[in-house]
Amino acid sequence: MSLDERKDAFEKKYAHDQELMFKVEARTCKLFGLWVAGEIGLEGPDADTYAKTIVSANLEEPGFDDVKRKVIPDLQAKNKDVSDHVLDRKLEEFFEEAKRQLIAS
Repeated sequence: MSLDERKDAFEKKYAHDQELMFKVEARTCKLFGLWVAGEIGLEGPDADTYAKTIVSANLEEPGFDDVKRKVIPDLQAKNKDVSDHVLDRKLEEFFEEAKRQLIAS
C-alpha cells in the first residue's frame, strides 16, 4: 500500500468515525430528551418535539453541558429535583444505548 493510499484510508476512517460520533451524540440527546419529556409529563408527539429541541441544543458546543443547561429549567419548572450527577449518569447510559443501537443497525 502506498503512502497516498494509506493517507486516503486514514482520512476515510477519520471521516467515518466523526460521522458515527455525531450520530451517537444525536441519538443520545434524543433518548435523553425523551426521558426528560417523561419526567416533565410530556407524551406522544409532544415528547418527540421536546426531544428534537434537546438534539438541537446539543449543537451549541462540544459535550453535553449545553443539553443539561437546556433541561434543568424545564425540570425545575415541574418541581423535579434532578442533580447534575443524575443527569450525567443518564447521559452516559443513553450514550452507551445509542452506540449499541447504531452498531446494531
